[in-house]
Amino acid sequence: MSNIEQLVSFAASELTKSRRAKLRRLLSPRHLAFVGGRNLVEPLRQAKAFGFAGPIWAVNPKLDSIEGIPCFRTVNELPEAPDATFLAVPREPSIEVVRDLASMDAGGVIGYAAGFAELGAEGAELQRRLIEAAGDLALVGPNCYGLLNAVEGVALWASGHGLARVERGAAIVAQSGNLALNVTMNLRSVPFAHVISMGNQACLGLADFIAVLAEDPRVTAIALYLEGITDVAAFADAAIAALERAVPIVALKAGASELGSQLAVTHTSSLAGDDALYDALFERLAIARARSVPELLETVKFLSVARPLSSNRLAVFTCSGGDSLMVADAAGPLGIALPQPTPAQEAALQALLPDFATVANPLDYNTSLWGNRKELVRCFSTMFADPYDAALLVLDYPHEGIAGRSECDISVDALIEATHAAGIPAAVGSTLPELIPAEARARMIDAGVVPLQGLPEALTAISASMRYGARREEIRRVGLEQLRLPRPQPLACPPILFDEVRSKSLLADCGLSVPMSRTVAPSLALEAALEIGFPVVLKVLAPFIAHKTETGAVVLGVASAEQIETSLIRMEARLAAAGAGAIETVLVEKMITDAVAELIVGVVRDEGLGLALVIGAGGVLAELVNDAQRLLLPTSREAIGGAISRLTSAKLLHGYRGCPPGDVEAAIGAIAAVAAFAESHRDRLVELDVNPLLVRPQGRGAVAVDALVRISYP
Repeated sequence: MSNIEQLVSFAASELTKSRRAKLRRLLSPRHLAFVGGRNLVEPLRQAKAFGFAGPIWAVNPKLDSIEGIPCFRTVNELPEAPDATFLAVPREPSIEVVRDLASMDAGGVIGYAAGFAELGAEGAELQRRLIEAAGDLALVGPNCYGLLNAVEGVALWASGHGLARVERGAAIVAQSGNLALNVTMNLRSVPFAHVISMGNQACLGLADFIAVLAEDPRVTAIALYLEGITDVAAFADAAIAALERAVPIVALKAGASELGSQLAVTHTSSLAGDDALYDALFERLAIARARSVPELLETVKFLSVARPLSSNRLAVFTCSGGDSLMVADAAGPLGIALPQPTPAQEAALQALLPDFATVANPLDYNTSLWGNRKELVRCFSTMFADPYDAALLVLDYPHEGIAGRSECDISVDALIEATHAAGIPAAVGSTLPELIPAEARARMIDAGVVPLQGLPEALTAISASMRYGARREEIRRVGLEQLRLPRPQPLACPPILFDEVRSKSLLADCGLSVPMSRTVAPSLALEAALEIGFPVVLKVLAPFIAHKTETGAVVLGVASAEQIETSLIRMEARLAAAGAGAIETVLVEKMITDAVAELIVGVVRDEGLGLALVIGAGGVLAELVNDAQRLLLPTSREAIGGAISRLTSAKLLHGYRGCPPGDVEAAIGAIAAVAAFAESHRDRLVELDVNPLLVRPQGRGAVAVDALVRISYP
């Protein structure tokens, strides 16, 4: 890094520190200022109604008061620099007000006005001027709804909201103002301490909010609604800080991504998948991913009310065979284990239940114990004689006025008593979201039991907590520093596609094993084959051929002089039919005949996420099978081994149907060599494809028999 680059980096770092210090003032302010006109009536009403304990000031050059609050003419007349300002004036005047606030050393400001970068070139220029005016001010937005702090009664918000005051709870940071508003109205009893609408992220980005929120001991978890990440390196650093403080993050990533939209010539690029790269990012950083708003809310609720789970063993109680079957069907794919009762437990439970009851996990205790708290406690406690990590009671309350509500309360009370005695977290999950009434949810939360609304969402939330706990423990063992991601750099010049021979040569220099081969004219193919030894593979080398199988430019298992001749004739005919010229060069390569599995190993370059390693089932069916795992680089041998084990095709590596087990360690080493090559060419590599990597029997290694590299060379 040059001296100038170092100075620029240092200045950016100092600006970030200063903005985050002011963001702390904005999120936990001593005083509030509101700048605008009649449009401040509702924001001021909400600010007063939320119970903020400090002074609230209004600023307007023409009005004497707004909503009963006297007006100052300008922000410069305020008693002191405000910690938090809600700015609701048109876009051009808002720039000058921001400039004044920055010169006063104010804390932060909510930029409510729209019409900036979201509107094209003219708006982008206004946003540039706004950023310049803001300096180190903690500017949220512009084009945002505002923020709410339910712990301290801070409402810097454009309209009414449904948030209730809490002592501690989750935070949600959203790129959608409407979604941020909607979640305040949720009827799921999610305890939200902060709601933040980010808007255009002109000065403050996602990483700033995560980093500062994770420092607050009153924040139990952080929910994200995002459509993209502008600075993945900073995001990763902030997520690592949250991991250090054991503050779980749950993300709902929406929108069609532009990642990987460049023209791709490798199978790897097809397998990488825009959305799958975000999966890889979230997995790396122990971020739970939600696929819907209900999943997001239920997961963050579980993580806020109960602690993250240490393992995946769940005890489930129902009073319906149907509920038991639904849980059993859904648990496995989510990675939830349902350990069955031991013989001693089974005998004890059978003594408590009628003869027709089936003792299992999930346990259908049926209606024989309905309303009998003492017997329910005995039943639940008997199940906990062997260790479980959590308990779930599946229960739907009837509507008010219909018999059965008190019996539901008794079941919940029994669960609370039994799980408290066992020292494990508990949840009550309803099959229908609306069938846990508000008063029951409040009572459960007070007792530390999580009311989960909707059975699929309930199990997803529990699974996410289990994965977070396991992943965080895994990360703590290997260290947090390896999770950091470098900031992607632009390519210096257009990329070049190397042919197979040069691609393999580059990778062999990094430790990848490749077959013995010769590059010759077609007339010398037989001589080369005799030197290498039959059987061989014949391949046409030409810069316009990326995928040889599709164009007939490869023949496998050539075992004689006659087959050399007929293969060359057949290849030339197919290429001629495709409009190609005569074959000038062929690659004669030793045929690997003892492979037990074929893998594809590749690297793709993404503008935002940098380099991603793709590992999957290889060969000609790679894209059709689409059995792949993705890891962002840099990575480790442990992570590579884990990715291989998660492949469906990993069964082939362990002696599938009488075949010998594969050399897994050699495969890991080969993939690590590919990753090392990518890291050493990080600023130049565009994409790389090794397909297939043949995994031979244990002790015999792994060999790359085809490769392509596209790289930027000066």
